[in-house]
Amino acid sequence: MEKQSHKTEQTRQAFLDAFCSLYSKKPIQNITVQEISGQAGFNRVTFYEYFSGIDELLEHIENDVLNCIKRKHPKMLSIEADMALIQETIKFYEEKGTYLNALMGKYGSNRFSEKFKAKIPYNENQFSLYDENKTTAYLIEFRNSAALSLFQFWQRRKKDMSMEELAGLIVSLYNEGISGFIKRKNKKM
Repeated sequence: MEKQSHKTEQTRQAFLDAFCSLYSKKPIQNITVQEISGQAGFNRVTFYEYFSGIDELLEHIENDVLNCIKRKHPKMLSIEADMALIQETIKFYEEKGTYLNALMGKYGSNRFSEKFKAKIPYNENQFSLYDENKTTAYLIEFRNSAALSLFQFWQRRKKDMSMEELAGLIVSLYNEGISGFIKRKNKKM
């Protein structure tokens, strides 16, 4: 029974990997079940044993990523925890990188990006200086959008710096802003 369960999971994963590979290269509306099945090494009938269609497969991937974030990223309690959060994100990327490359790549959807940003933990105390909820919401959106955008830019540039360098840059920008970062770099020169 356990052998069959393992085989079932391998087959499901083959479909997920095939879809992610295709979705990284072209829009979802141009991907067919036949194409996914062929790339996974199975036929369409087998695909439908696991998923009712491409939308369900996509939803499975999105939910897997979002649930993983929920499990791995408890809200951090201090500003210093930003680096710990980024390091956890690095580990998360190593685990779910194939999914993230597809969901946030060139053909990914803004709908998923919005869901993803909403799951990024933040330190409520970090924004408590501002009495206006309206301002706080903008600060959180700016922080999450900047990090997500830099992550996507890093992917488009073929990961031209290490994850640790990217994490350090993001934390520096969180803490110092662009002007502070440039001033600090210029002082070192």
